[in-house]
Amino acid sequence: MTTLSRRYRFCASHRLCASGLSDARNREIFGKCANPYGHGHNYYLEVSVEGEPDPDTGMILPRDAMDRWVRQGVIDRLDHRHLNAEVDEFRMLVPTSENVLVVAEAWLRAAWSEHFSKRPARLTALRLEETPRNSFEVAAS
Repeated sequence: MTTLSRRYRFCASHRLCASGLSDARNREIFGKCANPYGHGHNYYLEVSVEGEPDPDTGMILPRDAMDRWVRQGVIDRLDHRHLNAEVDEFRMLVPTSENVLVVAEAWLRAAWSEHFSKRPARLTALRLEETPRNSFEVAAS
């Protein structure tokens, strides 16, 4: 098996705030990230797929097809958006980077067959870099 990983950039803002908690408790848990006006990040999303290289092309997936899948599945939905206000999945779900990965994985899985129904590859991992000090990973199930 061979793994292909590609990085994508998007910018988004959010407010970390659990609706069932008081403002004081949200500030205690999320610190300055609970600012009522939100804050933003320049995120980097790394998507990894695994499979055998195609005998004719030598590639697991065509790079442009992978880029289209990630752009349509995730980037176009999150880039330059206020996650709490503009993305339905985060209206009631705190848009932590951990939750962004869970949502992004679900979106990519849902779009897989539309883009790669005849490819014997599979999504294996997502990594989200929120800041130079904070990165999060999920092994795709």
